[in-house]
This record gives sequence, structure tokens and C-alpha cells, in this order.
Amino acid sequence: MTEATKETLGFQTEAKQLLQLMIHSLYSNREIFLRELISNASDAADKLRFESLKNAALLEQDADIKIRIDHDAEANTITISDNGIGMNKDEVISNLGTIARSGTAEFISKLSGDESKDSQLIGQFGVGFYSAFIVADKVDVYTRRAGSPASEGVHWESTGEADFSIESCERAERGTSIVLHLKEDAKEFAEGFRIRNIVKKYSDHIALPVVMKSQPQPEYDDEGNAKETTAEPVDEVVNNATALWTRSRSEVSDEEYNEFYKLISHDFQEPLKWSHNKVEGKLEYSSLLYIPAKAPFDLYNRDADRGLKLYVQRTFIMDEAEQFLPMYLRFIKGVVDSNDLSLNVSREILQQDPAVDSMKSALTKRVLDMLSKMAKNDEEAYGKFWAEFGQVLKEGPAEDFNNREKVAKLFRFSSTVSEGSAQDQSLEAYVERMKEGQSKIYYVAAENLTTAKNSPHLEVFRKKGVEVLLLTDRVDEWLMGHLVDFDGKQFEDVGKGALDLGELDSEEDKKAAEELASNNKDLVERIQGAVGDKVEAVRVTSRLTDSPACLVVGEADMGAQMRRLLEQAGQAVPESKPIFEINPEHPLVTKLDVEQDEDRFAELANILFDQAQLAEGGSLEDPAAYVRRLNKLLLELSK
Repeated sequence: MTEATKETLGFQTEAKQLLQLMIHSLYSNREIFLRELISNASDAADKLRFESLKNAALLEQDADIKIRIDHDAEANTITISDNGIGMNKDEVISNLGTIARSGTAEFISKLSGDESKDSQLIGQFGVGFYSAFIVADKVDVYTRRAGSPASEGVHWESTGEADFSIESCERAERGTSIVLHLKEDAKEFAEGFRIRNIVKKYSDHIALPVVMKSQPQPEYDDEGNAKETTAEPVDEVVNNATALWTRSRSEVSDEEYNEFYKLISHDFQEPLKWSHNKVEGKLEYSSLLYIPAKAPFDLYNRDADRGLKLYVQRTFIMDEAEQFLPMYLRFIKGVVDSNDLSLNVSREILQQDPAVDSMKSALTKRVLDMLSKMAKNDEEAYGKFWAEFGQVLKEGPAEDFNNREKVAKLFRFSSTVSEGSAQDQSLEAYVERMKEGQSKIYYVAAENLTTAKNSPHLEVFRKKGVEVLLLTDRVDEWLMGHLVDFDGKQFEDVGKGALDLGELDSEEDKKAAEELASNNKDLVERIQGAVGDKVEAVRVTSRLTDSPACLVVGEADMGAQMRRLLEQAGQAVPESKPIFEINPEHPLVTKLDVEQDEDRFAELANILFDQAQLAEGGSLEDPAAYVRRLNKLLLELSK
């Protein structure tokens, strides 16, 4: 090994920022580094087991896979080693010099400088190897990929500053050894008893032995003096090394479930809920499913890696098997271990296996049942879940027709009976409160809650005491295109098409509306001429009580929320014009009706149209013209 073979490379920008945060003691719970490094070692072992199914030579006559921890209090070091898959040079540069995960820049932008808050964000993001720098001021990594010659070992070194060095080295053993040169204030982690306690606390349940050297127990003479011994330290397994999901639920404590979740998810927070189940019969498999407390930064990236850890007969197969849960449940973490799949299963084979379809159906039902129980028995926890994952769950009705109603029961919305901005109303509760004679579930879609609450379309519903859902999430209008009905009740957008209140309108109401439309035909025609081709049509409204006018979307047209969603995605949006509805009983409209000057009539009619557009949260095509008309009117009134 010569100095000439050594390269110095720079960290990826985002990696530098994360390293600096950790080096300056962002975490209050520093011991978490050992869990992260043991978890990575376990992943490396799992990958070796999987690859060795096809190529047994990778085991190199050493099938006893384990993790070893060595410590040296005098040198102030701790070494975590595994004989897993290992890395070649390119993999070392990729895995240890960059953060290969989408959303990194967004994550960095979220950091506030408040250590307690930022540590929670990092918990959502997961940092793995980089956590070593919480306790170390220098890290050496020695690694060789399984199947490579001893001469292709790699030595990586860094102090966690701007760069790292990498060079070739001789390494007889496959796998990876990480040497942490501990900071002065982290000497406690070079003590054996401290390391054992951490392993038992965080990594007791990985299905792989964690081994440490154990000093032999001293022997004593008759006078109680310790005898001299030449016995060598022996290997001791310091963790349970039994896959947690294979144990009975009654044998596993809540703390063990929580720590196992952190191990497999690299999350620093405890999960909201979990479900541990063993199925026997036609299919045999075990599952352990978790609902996280916080959404990851790449939650809305549908192309990001997702899925459950898949084991077959306790042998690791793949890390992110997405075939076992639908896309709208991609936030679920956990493990599934099957006795009915082949050990040489691949992603392609999984897509064609009928057993997988059966398991997917059952696991989906289990997750939905878990959420239903949480919603019923722990409203506070469910409120936290909904705030994090509600928009993703709304993808369900479009993707999972068989569970459409079950998923819809989990939805929470704001409505005209909600307190403040809370999304706390279920569709079941809405149906229970429906007025006598009400046959539809009414909703209004708007860009934000303030616009929705103040929408003129709600006026007739307030008058009649009818509840309306306030839909403000960007996916809501798209959702309603797939949900269609609930509990036999059709959904109706109160801002689209002709308003149909059914039996909520009395015969007197209907007759009065017909007379109003008939008596104002001339006014409607004048306004139509004034606003011209800005609108599809002008008509008398039956939905307003306090406002002079409003805009309505055609029955078959796309709503404003959906149009914005498509425009933001760069999609073409079809042309459409609104329907302009007027309230002839409003004082402004009655004054407009008697205006004789046609030019002034046109100015006032266009002001009403622009105001209706603004009330819907829309933007004006020609705001300068609106300001000019309004200023002219104000000047006239001030004379």
C-alpha cells in the first residue's frame, strides 16, 4: 500500500451539512449510533445470504454470519465488524460519500437550528452510517466485497469534515469493519459493559448474533484471592439473536416492539401502532406491520423505494418488497416471513405468484383494520396519523376498488360544523347528521380553508342548516372523481352544475325560484351581453342569500382545484368557461337592473363578475381593468 494509491474526495454537499450537524452533537441520545451501525451490518449480512442462494461461492467457506464488536479503552476506539456482503471501491464512494436518498435538499431546508426539533426531522430521514460521527472524530472503514480477491480490499477514512480519503488494502476477510476513534467526551462507549447495555436495549432482536469478547470469570483460592489465569477471552453472544416476528405476541414487550421498529426503519421515534400476526392454514406466514409517527420526506414520490422486508423461511430475500401492500399504504413499515414462497423468489416471480395476491389482500385488510381500531379507540393518535398520511390514504379509492368503502371510513375532513381548522369529521358522522329529506353528501372544494369557509356557495346551506364538507387538500377534487358515493349517498359539489337540494327544497321554494328566473329574463340577457364570452351562460341563482353573484363550474367541467393540480404537473388543461349566477334580490343587483346607461351597466356587471371570481379564490385575467372600473365607481360615489 503506497501513498500514491490514496485518493482524497469531497463529500456531497448535503452530506457535509448533515455531518456538521452530527459532529456538533445534534443528538441528545448519542448511543443511537451503535444501533444504526449494527442495523447496517445486519443488512449487509442479509444481502450476502440472498446473493449466496444463487452463488454459494460468496460464502467463502465461512457460513457462520455474525456481527462482532471490539473495544479498546486505552486506544479509545470501538470497532463494529460483519462478514456480510462487503463493498468494492465504487460502492464505498457511493455509499459513504453521498446520501443516496431522494428529498435530501428538502430535508436540509426544513432544519430550524433548534436541536430538539431538528433531531426529530433527522429521525424521519434516517442517517445510518453518518451517525458514527456523533461520537467519533475520525472513522476508518475497511471492507472487501464477497467474491473479490484479498487484494481488492478498500480503506476509507474521514474526520467528517470536507472530504474523505480512499485507498486499496489487503483484506483477507470479506465484509466490513468500521473503526470509530472516539471523541474525548465519548470515552464511555469504549467500555464493554456500556456497549453490552446498548446492544441489549436497541439490537437484541436482530436475527443475527452480535458477538463480543468476554473475559473468563476469575477463580479464587481458599483464602479468597484471585488465581492467575492464562485463559483467553472467549466469544459471547450479547443479543437474543432470535427474529422477533417468529416469537409469540405474549412473549414480546411494547419496548421490544418499539426498538425493533427503529431497527428496521432507521427511525428515531416510536411508531404510532403495530400489528403482529401469524397466519396458518392454506397459506402460512408471519407479519409485523408498523404505522410510523412521522412521514418520510419522499412520501409523495411514488417512484421511491418502499415495501416490507421479505423473508422466506426466515431467510432474508429483499429489503423493499412492494408487492405485499398497495401504493396508498406505502408508508407502512415491517416484515413479512412466508413459508409458501420459494427461496429463489425474485421481484418478477412475486408479481406472478397467486400466493402473493392472497397475502397482499390479507395484509391490506390488516392495515385498514389497524387504522379503523385506532380511529375508534384513540382519536388523538389517529389525528396525528391523519395529519401525516391522510393525503396518501386518499389515493386509496382510485387504486383499491374492493376496499373503497373501508378506506373512505378512515377519511377525515373539515366541515361547516368543525372547530377551527381541524380535519375531524368522518363520512360516517356526516351521514348520521344528515337532515331529514337530505339524500346527498355536499362538499365544496377550495384552495384553502378560509376560501372554503367563506364561499358564497354555502349560503343556502347555512340558511337550511345543512352541513357541507370543506375540501382543501390538493388531491380532494381528484379523490371525489373516484369516490362517487358513500353508504349509498352520492357526493355533490355545491359549486358545480345546477344545485339540486332534492326534498330539502319545499314546493314553495321551487315555485319561487321558477318565478324569480322568469321575472329576470331581461336582466340575465343584459348581463350576458355585458360580460360577453367570459362565461358559458348567465342565470338566476338559487344558492345565494347574502352575495350578489357567484361563479359555477359546468356539470361536466373540471373544477378549479383539479385544474391547478394538472397545471402544476405540466399537464394540458381543457378549455372551459364558468356559469355566472346572479341573485336578483340582492340590493346591488336590483340597482344594476334599473341602470339605464348601458356603458355604466356593463362596467358594473363586469365588476360583479370579477368579484365573484375573487370570492372563489381565483385570479383575474385582467386585474388592471378591474382596478380601473372600481376606481371609476369610487370616484362617482364620492362626487
